[in-house]
Amino acid sequence: MSAISIKGVWQQYADQVVLENLNMEVANGEFITMVGASGCGKSTFLRLLLGQETPSRGQLLIDGQPLASEPGPERGVVFQRYSVFPHLTVLGNVMLGLELQGSRLLGRLFGQARREAREQAMAMLEKVGLGQALNKYPHALSGGMQQRLAIAQALVKAPRILLLDEPFGALDPGIRKDMHALLLELWQQTGLTVFMVTHDLAEGFSLGTRLLVFDKTRIDPQAPGAYGARITYDIPLNTDRKVARAAVAALPERLTRDLTAPQLQGA
Repeated sequence: MSAISIKGVWQQYADQVVLENLNMEVANGEFITMVGASGCGKSTFLRLLLGQETPSRGQLLIDGQPLASEPGPERGVVFQRYSVFPHLTVLGNVMLGLELQGSRLLGRLFGQARREAREQAMAMLEKVGLGQALNKYPHALSGGMQQRLAIAQALVKAPRILLLDEPFGALDPGIRKDMHALLLELWQQTGLTVFMVTHDLAEGFSLGTRLLVFDKTRIDPQAPGAYGARITYDIPLNTDRKVARAAVAALPERLTRDLTAPQLQGA
């Protein structure tokens, strides 16, 4: 049985169809990257996986069971805009999730439980390269460091699934390369299942084990909201890289003109 099953999923708001008839199976430990023109429903798909939205039709299953109707600890998320709390230190930001999970009423742990949460948070911050910044506040961190903090927040509760919505889009190329290396290292260490939205084909190709392309294949000029996007290409990237590279390079121009040009030769 697949870890995650997407069965006939549609998402519609009033008369606006955003996604139509998505079907896929995802195994544990896959790294799914997703590309497509702006507004084609990739972020909506992430919100469905997170549990922020319920599909209009169809099912999302984890281990054969319906996805919980609200975000849970088995799913972590990182957005493009840094989702950190400015009034908390780096350590406080990462501990907060553990405290809320362990004490829903007070949102604070005490005694041995707090010491264990602190040690767990410090270990995660060490993994993401922030072990020397425990007492700093987010405003004192660079963009790359803030995104490392956001990743630590998402991973400290040991989720099974990590959802990334263009997490590196605001970073300069040098920092992005460092973040790619960090993400791959954490993925390999933890065995996470990852879904990542990106506008950079090269990023999607080099990071993922599988590349999904979202596209609206049917358009009615008289009813622009009548049809939604589908997964039009599902390209495995962890088998024959030459075949995968050729498949990506052959994508129609209309699917790639809004994306960063793929630099795939050295991938």
